[in-house]
Amino acid sequence: MAPGTLPGLAGLNNLVRSVRTPEFEGVTFHEVLTKSALNHVPATASMLPGEWTINPYRGCTHACTYCFARPSHEHLGLNLGADFERQLVVKINVGEVLRRELATKRVLPERVAFGTSTDPYQRAEGRYALMPSLIDALAGARIPFSILTKGAVVRRDLDRLAAAAERLNVELGLSIPFLDETLEPGAPPTVARLATLRAMRDAGFAPTVFLAPILPHLTDGDDQLDAMVGALAEAGAAHVLPTPLYLIRGVKELFLSWLARTHPDLVGTYEELYARGSRTPPAYRELVRARVERALRRHGLPVPDESTEDKFALLGKRAAPPPPAQSTLF
Repeated sequence: MAPGTLPGLAGLNNLVRSVRTPEFEGVTFHEVLTKSALNHVPATASMLPGEWTINPYRGCTHACTYCFARPSHEHLGLNLGADFERQLVVKINVGEVLRRELATKRVLPERVAFGTSTDPYQRAEGRYALMPSLIDALAGARIPFSILTKGAVVRRDLDRLAAAAERLNVELGLSIPFLDETLEPGAPPTVARLATLRAMRDAGFAPTVFLAPILPHLTDGDDQLDAMVGALAEAGAAHVLPTPLYLIRGVKELFLSWLARTHPDLVGTYEELYARGSRTPPAYRELVRARVERALRRHGLPVPDESTEDKFALLGKRAAPPPPAQSTLF
């Protein structure tokens, strides 16, 4: 068994090897041969019902404490904390499998979404370069697709994505929630993501930015949101979709532990805000909505005319056109 291999993963018949590299200190890559590339979300699912998705990786070194995808690691016998950040599954043959699936499926997906359960352009993509073959396969089959990322590695593929966009609909989105870079220490710096946003614009795209999550009492102030929206507008965002912090089972406990270490004075406030579930109360969401709407109008960006209460419902979907003046965010 290679160093870093976990007992549960070692028993999988599709595991090729587990490796470590000096460039990724503390991270183990579990390289597997996947049997399928396309994942169809059931119509009854609460997130992305009916969507087709592709996730070339499982786990993410961006290590965002509040990431909604963390519980997916538990299906592998791994934990949603450190294992999600340091035990990455890499589907090294995913491009080949996708081409085979597209060649044999009787009915092709209407569209495909990347970035629904893991970031396709996290740092590992710089090592494994799985996305180019996936982009080419979808472009060759003329299947529209969307990508949501907070990784700057996507800039490597902008020429390829622009070429694909000449044949089909390609939608690009970035997650840029705040200017304070200390809140996402594992992700690319905000300045790098703003540069990526400009590069997307310069490549001919009209990128959507997910202003998510907005953290209560940490990044939700009027001045903070105005500065954030202003920076996004200047960098070329076509649409901005704001979402207050969403904390699902397991992730809530992990986030509150982080909060206790970094902002202990806010623990009680958060426990009250999230006492009834994963979302903040309607009154708080309305407060944030009003603040963001003012900022969007001030900086000349459209106010979304569809609910952004659940960002999962918007992942990979086309941003709304500029709405009538009476439209709201929630």
